[in-house]
Amino acid sequence: MRIIFAGTPDISAAVLQTLINCKYNIVACLTQPDRPKGRGRKLTASPVKELAIQNGIHLLQPKTLKENSIQQQLKLLQPDIMIVLAYGLILPQVVLDIPTDGCINIHASLLPRWRGAAPIQHAILAGDLETGITMMQMDAGLDTGDIIKHYPCKISTNETSASLYNSLTKVAQAAIIDTLEQHKFTGIKQDESQATYADKINKSDAHINWNSPTHIIERKIRAYNPWPIAYTHLNEQQLRIWSGKKIDYSPNGTVKISPGTVVQCDKEGIYVATSDGFLEILELQLPGKRNMLANNFINAHNISIGTILT
Repeated sequence: MRIIFAGTPDISAAVLQTLINCKYNIVACLTQPDRPKGRGRKLTASPVKELAIQNGIHLLQPKTLKENSIQQQLKLLQPDIMIVLAYGLILPQVVLDIPTDGCINIHASLLPRWRGAAPIQHAILAGDLETGITMMQMDAGLDTGDIIKHYPCKISTNETSASLYNSLTKVAQAAIIDTLEQHKFTGIKQDESQATYADKINKSDAHINWNSPTHIIERKIRAYNPWPIAYTHLNEQQLRIWSGKKIDYSPNGTVKISPGTVVQCDKEGIYVATSDGFLEILELQLPGKRNMLANNFINAHNISIGTILT
């Protein structure tokens, strides 16, 4: 079986490594062009590129798949199948038609729920109890192809996008081998009435609105860890919140407390009022500083009872 693999980030490289370990015939890898990264904005290769080079696999990094030149290169490879995972470029129909057995997409949700760019974050934001990997026969739509098989994965109550990403990586590694061993590349139509969409995440989405219910804020903190990190403002400085949890807290007195107000600030932690309760900040970070536990932060920075976070 002649396979073209298309992917870019760590999860893609992990699945590619699994295919390499199992001696599958990878005739080429497609990955995105090198991108500027870090404070120095140095051009950096994707994890898939690095792995392909290490294993002597033919590498292609087109800016688009819409040009005839790259399409002809793919045809000359005579692939039986193309496996796509978080590649990041649109595959036009002419490319989808090149492999004899079509193109398989490995998608990090249980389709048709959470089609789109950020299914892991949106599953946590929505409070889903389960997600998973879908093996899907690709078509020209956005994650609309026929479902080959679902591989479920539980979401724990303290799950972050980082931990769920790691869990789904392991599921994806097992799922691709299962699919290839069964040589089952056709599936069933998706139920369009159940479709939901996971829009791309922007940095501004991570801003905490303290007028929200506590459980919504807590989910946002978990969903946006490790990127872009939920944030608020302390004395006009951006304050990143890496972790926090809903707590039962009964302040003295009956005066209504404005959301965003720090109501306790000591060795027990930093408690902040929300629209319906209180959230304990566990780990946080100021610009240019390392992230630290709340009790260490209190000792080093100007935060006290009555401080307003915005």
